Amino acid sequence: MTQERTKVCVVGLGYVGLPLAIQFARSNAIVTGLDIDEAKVARINAGQSYIRHILPETIQEELRTQRLTATTDFSSIKEADAVIICVPTPLNKNREPDISYILETGRRIAPHLGTGTIVVLESTTYPGTTDEDLRKVLEENSGLKAGRDFHLAFSPEREDPGNPNSVVASIPKVVGGLTPACLEKAIAVYSIAIKNLVPVSSCRVAEAAKLLENIFRSVNIALVNELKVVYSAMDIDVWEVINAARTKPFGFMAFYPGPGLGGHCIPIDPFYLTWRAREYGRHTRFIELAGEINTAMPEYVVNRVAEALNEKSKPVRGSRVLLLGLAYKPDVDDERESPTYTLMTLLDQRGAAIDYYDPYVPLIKPTREHAHWAGKKSVDWNRSVIGTYDAVVIATNHSQVNYAELGEWADTIIDTRNAMSSVAQPRARVWKA
Repeated sequence: MTQERTKVCVVGLGYVGLPLAIQFARSNAIVTGLDIDEAKVARINAGQSYIRHILPETIQEELRTQRLTATTDFSSIKEADAVIICVPTPLNKNREPDISYILETGRRIAPHLGTGTIVVLESTTYPGTTDEDLRKVLEENSGLKAGRDFHLAFSPEREDPGNPNSVVASIPKVVGGLTPACLEKAIAVYSIAIKNLVPVSSCRVAEAAKLLENIFRSVNIALVNELKVVYSAMDIDVWEVINAARTKPFGFMAFYPGPGLGGHCIPIDPFYLTWRAREYGRHTRFIELAGEINTAMPEYVVNRVAEALNEKSKPVRGSRVLLLGLAYKPDVDDERESPTYTLMTLLDQRGAAIDYYDPYVPLIKPTREHAHWAGKKSVDWNRSVIGTYDAVVIATNHSQVNYAELGEWADTIIDTRNAMSSVAQPRARVWKA
């Protein structure tokens, strides 16, 4: 298999799959992007981007060279040397792992698998998904045997949307195979596009490594969120404490508090291990406690809003509150699992009139989780609009926002991200939350 002739099919063209498909195409592989969303496929084939940090010109270049195309036709897998699965792994309504997207993808891939093809799962999941669940579906629906007729591996995604220094080709990539031959095949494929590969002994080790990465963040964010509440009661600024502690050149890593957890990874992934651990009679107390603390943060922020309004002799009910930032992290257009939605709902339940401003999310799209807010638009950014709100809650610290203007235009600001620290003597009263 030569680099020029390698044919890669990436299934799922979201925040993980599309950048990966583009990187393989840049590396001179022949790439087919496969997605069940006809609108996404049409936009890619038209040279358009639906992800803010991926420029249309990038897609257009790969289309022009015929190294990238998109389709909804699963039979295109017949031509592939490698099939890489990048589909969602959410939690269900009972906060248990939902791997239905993986299993359905496996069922649709299986009839088209050829001998020698490698299937790699990149979706974050619990240990055992690849070598048990996905393997079973692929074997039952293809008549082939993993490790003998086709190869199987797991390689966790490490996308960091909004980080200009996060480049797919240069991020070390963990790879685990079902067999040594599967691992060798996976390394051969990924080495086309990725500079530094980190082979591990099994799919389960690779799955567990991804969970550890996100559990580490979840637990440490929960720690500083808890300290934020404690230090606030002591009239101590937790941000100043963190900035002082991070001057230590060893043994400390800075994490920062916020209004809750957002994105597809940290609020979800740790509970994949929690669920799996129960099957082995083990309890993940750190993970569960971190989840409780982080989940409680929106309520804490809303209470701070109530305190701030109370200082002005205003109740929450009937007050006009603006949420600044709907995206879950700065400078992205991804609002999946954003704590801002929870803040909006809690304030709405208390009777406040809610609006939001986000330069990257001009309109709230219909979703199953937040159907109530679908169709709501971001307000305009000017003094005559911002000045009408009784309180502004900074939920996401977008760098594009002019916080000096906010400090001049707004009357009361509840800052969950320390964004106003750069503004000298704002006219507004600033509360930290």
